[in-house]
Amino acid sequence: MRHYDPFDYQTQEDPHPVYAWMREHAPVYRNDERDFWALARHADVHAALRDPVRFSNRNGISLEPELWGPQASRTSLFLAMDPPEHGAYRGPVASAFTARRVAALEPRVRELARARLARLRDEPSFDFAADFAAALPNDVLCELLGFPQEEWDAVRADTDLLNHHLDGSDGRSPQSAQAALRLAARFATLVRALRRRPGDDLTSTMLRAQVAGGALTDAQAVAFLFVMIGAGNESTGKTLSNAWYRGWRQPEVQRAGLGGRAAPWVAETLRHDSSSQMVARVLTEETEIHGVRLPAGARMAILPASANRDARVFSDPDVFDLDRDTRRMISFGHGPHHCLGAALARLEMTVALEEIGALVSGYEIDMAAARRAHSPHQRGFVSLPCTVTLR
Repeated sequence: MRHYDPFDYQTQEDPHPVYAWMREHAPVYRNDERDFWALARHADVHAALRDPVRFSNRNGISLEPELWGPQASRTSLFLAMDPPEHGAYRGPVASAFTARRVAALEPRVRELARARLARLRDEPSFDFAADFAAALPNDVLCELLGFPQEEWDAVRADTDLLNHHLDGSDGRSPQSAQAALRLAARFATLVRALRRRPGDDLTSTMLRAQVAGGALTDAQAVAFLFVMIGAGNESTGKTLSNAWYRGWRQPEVQRAGLGGRAAPWVAETLRHDSSSQMVARVLTEETEIHGVRLPAGARMAILPASANRDARVFSDPDVFDLDRDTRRMISFGHGPHHCLGAALARLEMTVALEEIGALVSGYEIDMAAARRAHSPHQRGFVSLPCTVTLR
């Protein structure tokens, strides 16, 4: 029997053997020690995400004790709400992430990507994860949210620490707790500045909005910024680093990806090795799945990264195939909580790989010096030193 614990470093290093065992032998998995159930198969993950009535967000989306419970909306805002309240708080910024609005951002995303790469152009060796993959989505999002440019790197540095956990711990590490405090102070300063002098950024849009009969409080605005920065930066940067790693493992993927097939490289990475591993829900009524009776109030871990390798949906799921139809992947969720920034994340990753492919014809990774992130939610690299061959 395999043991699934999202807070265990060994699981985080490579969860896929555990996921494969769960899909076949324990599709409704029970962890007694941490008091949760987990759903590993594609059909069950898909159904749960589309059913906010039974699989509620009201206690948040994280199993960590400090983030779980009826107070979760104080730190997670609309991520810890169910419809219709969820839509009321998400609605004011949703229009900024439509396909048309995101497509209009492409020239600026390319400009920011080239600015990051310009610093690396004369460096045959650099850290792909830290210097580029994590930096670009942070630059894009900080600009959209109205942060002064001189603060962007500081925001990214603390965001990288935000989800860090010590091995086996379901609490924040000291580094994570300190980073959260610094970010909260920075976010509060931005909110106060934009209340005095609003701009055309997303934070100002949210501050102007009338939600549930009134404007957001400062605390709610800070929670909004945590949601946007945490979700937008972490998942995109980590998935980009996973794509780069896969290109190193499979030279044919590297050649094709750098040679013009950036979009399928992104799509198959999202399926094969998405950064987003797990989201939590609370069950609102007694439910039976695969013959297992789940009580009302049960804590549920929903595993989209496992679902994306379910052989019932994807043939040879452990094979990375640039020609695969990835339309049924669940990397961005489903239902009312489908990722708000999905189109932007795809654009950022595709542009990033296109722009570095225009400069680089090949690369090697120093895996002895690489470091994975340690988070129950995000899988990817915080450091990926590489040496490149310029075109």
